[in-house]
Amino acid sequence: MRNITVGELRSASLSQLKEICEEIRQEIFQTVSVCGGHLSSNLGVVELTVGLHRVFDFPKDKIVFDVGHQCYTHKLLSGRADRFHTLRQQGGLSGFPKREESAYDCYDTGHAGTAISAALGLAKARDLKGEEFSVIALVGDGSFNNGLIFEALNSLHILDTNILIVLNDNGMSISPTVGGTHDVLTEMKEGESPCEDVALFERFGLTYMGAVNGNDLSALLPALEQAKQGLKKGSILLHVVTKKGQGFPFCENAPMQTHGISPKSGMSEYSTALGEELSAIAKENDKIVAVTAAMTDSLGLRPFFDAYPERAFDVGICEEHASILCAALAAGGMKPYYAIYSTFLQRAFDEIIHDVCGQNLPVTFCIDRAGVTGADGETHQGVFDLSYLSFIPNLTVAIPKNIAEFRLMLRKSAEYPFPLAIRYPREGTEGTASEFEFGKFEVLHSTMSDILIYAAGERCIRLAEEIRERTLKGNVDVTIVNARFLRPVDSQMILSRHENTVVTLEDNVKVGGLGDAVARVLRNSGKRVLSYGFDDTFLPHGDCNDLRDRFGLNPDAIAEDLLRYACR
Repeated sequence: MRNITVGELRSASLSQLKEICEEIRQEIFQTVSVCGGHLSSNLGVVELTVGLHRVFDFPKDKIVFDVGHQCYTHKLLSGRADRFHTLRQQGGLSGFPKREESAYDCYDTGHAGTAISAALGLAKARDLKGEEFSVIALVGDGSFNNGLIFEALNSLHILDTNILIVLNDNGMSISPTVGGTHDVLTEMKEGESPCEDVALFERFGLTYMGAVNGNDLSALLPALEQAKQGLKKGSILLHVVTKKGQGFPFCENAPMQTHGISPKSGMSEYSTALGEELSAIAKENDKIVAVTAAMTDSLGLRPFFDAYPERAFDVGICEEHASILCAALAAGGMKPYYAIYSTFLQRAFDEIIHDVCGQNLPVTFCIDRAGVTGADGETHQGVFDLSYLSFIPNLTVAIPKNIAEFRLMLRKSAEYPFPLAIRYPREGTEGTASEFEFGKFEVLHSTMSDILIYAAGERCIRLAEEIRERTLKGNVDVTIVNARFLRPVDSQMILSRHENTVVTLEDNVKVGGLGDAVARVLRNSGKRVLSYGFDDTFLPHGDCNDLRDRFGLNPDAIAEDLLRYACR
């Protein structure tokens, strides 16, 4: 696609702007169809982003995208159209705002609820330096459920600065927006008791404007101009209503299914197993409840929600609240399962420690998208969970070798009376599984070799098998063990093994995970421990296998290491 200049936007007639929007919409659809990415959310904000770029002076003015997955039009309008075909590809454009990528991206985002806090910080820095420019936070209504939003609003008076909050209200996050805030916004855009609801925002120090049709440029542009002028007097909340998937009927009618598009791999998804097994367990046990934070379908919970609606809770983008809710449900005698992406569980770290594990409550965390996730980049790589979960007292951390073992772990978890975390990647193989004890490893391939590999999870077991294929060419065999529990680690097996070269493989950063746990057990043994995981860095976007090879889990390099040690 051609690069569209600011001058072209400023001089374009309304009909010409509509043509530009259609050109952008087609480019987004075609690119995402090839590269994957967030489709329906970006289709919905085309007119809104075009309007912002026409009215404001970027990059002098600053815009912070909450979450950031809806920034594709912004990228196309900021000199990156000729590189847009590289979206989410290794070495190409990120699917999220990136300061290192362009001066138009003033703040990196990737998780919900951060934009207003960031906008306030940028605006206050502007004031302190005596500069003049506008700061805009573009926030979806799904994020308005997040507690961070209200923490930021609470500090508007304290910080004494002016920002524009554009509330993009499409009634969706990944799943449909839920909760009291959603109800308030619905009343406001439908004209029901608007005065009381507007007063809520005005008490925070905002002037409310709206609701404006964000897909209608003739209504949107005057509202943006008015908001820009209003910033001279104080902070503004501009309520804009858009349609997720706008312009493509399939996306409009299936906004959840087209929120994120991924190339099909042909592998099974762990989330499917979660929905099936949890529903089956719940049929036999009326204490089973399921909790999610705005990701019912992505995490495979739709069958459970349909079968047991009275025991299914989507609390919106409120990861910390969901953790405490699970703790209290468990304290009240229920058996809660909290399904969540690894990278989003980071937000509830304190609650895991204090509320769940501190009280030793039987909450089961089902941690999806663990390990390297690929194309969404730094903010979505689930490579820290083994580290931040490994040292929490009372918590059992499980890492299934395949989907069959995951199913078995879920079934056994129903009677497990302690906090449990099961972490797994998005995709895998069904495979087979045998009975196990919590905290016990499994020998998958045994040999009299002096090299033993402890592999955590399906990906690393496959990696261990790849490494073995290479070492066999050098006449060196290795023992492979399914290290399916990080906590408690199987100290009895680790201490009883005869091998002097001990290798650990984990789809996680090297610091604080399986390698450190095994090394602690063998600290005074005289054995050599070689720990392999991801390097101490934030992993960029790219293909999962390429990232694995580049950042610490290269089978050729590891096999070379082992052959070198075998020759000593």
